[in-house]
Amino acid sequence: MIGATGVIGTSVVPHLVGAGHDVVGLARTPEKARLLDGLGATAARTSLQDHDGLVAMFEGADAVCNFATHVPVGLAALRRSAWRVNDRLRTDGVRRVVAAARDAGVRRVVQESVSFVYADQGDEWVREDSPVEITRATEPASVGESHVQDYACGSRTGVVLRFGTIVGDDPMTRFQLRSIEHGHPIGLGSPEGWAHVVHTVDLGPAVAAALGAPSGTYNVGAEPVRRFEMVAGFAAQAGRETIDFMGPLMRRVGGARLEPLARSLRVSSEKLTSTTGWTASRAKFDPTWFETLHPTGSLR
Repeated sequence: MIGATGVIGTSVVPHLVGAGHDVVGLARTPEKARLLDGLGATAARTSLQDHDGLVAMFEGADAVCNFATHVPVGLAALRRSAWRVNDRLRTDGVRRVVAAARDAGVRRVVQESVSFVYADQGDEWVREDSPVEITRATEPASVGESHVQDYACGSRTGVVLRFGTIVGDDPMTRFQLRSIEHGHPIGLGSPEGWAHVVHTVDLGPAVAAALGAPSGTYNVGAEPVRRFEMVAGFAAQAGRETIDFMGPLMRRVGGARLEPLARSLRVSSEKLTSTTGWTASRAKFDPTWFETLHPTGSLR
């Protein structure tokens, strides 16, 4: 597994280990290796730049899962330069993973992607065949998807998981709660628009389901939620009575990077459910989604 020590990886690894899978994760440092050991996985000390090392890591594997991202959190996300590493991981990084999987004879690749590659659909349902809108912000994810699609053939399976915005015990959720605690708006887009979200506890089961899915793209998330309802949930958790959405000035500052996050996406995950039986255990956004967090005071 690539990205085994990130937000998605640390949610997925324990679930796969608990389900009886032998998980090998890439660890670039001794600290990351110790983290993987604590999660029940085996650490492989190599890097994305070491093709031979990746091939050796992948040999004998039934599947390669790639969840490597480097999404900037907080105000850093407003700087274009802050996204360079993440963009490289989604483009050149995916290319390297797929190339090594092919050379190692691996028959299945599961690749993380994002649902905000879809074009704004208003109140219409968004399914895997819905239109996408490629911009500077969404192009890297689209390029990564194309590498996996090119890998898939009659003898190999390529699965792309378009995750909704992750909510739970993760850095972005914590940042948003801190922001709203201090009176800063976190809402994007139209309050009546739809958001596609997924709880951290549902990431592992979704990936486990993908290990048996046919080649293709699958949406992964809970029921769509109106944006004003989601922001109200964050506000209630942070102890705030009012909810605010970002104004035009902040949206201009964020530019192309914020625009996809403001799209109205009423995304359906029915394809993954009907194909594999997976369903979100946190099927509808509500205050229980914050139960996995430590007490609010620890957010500061």
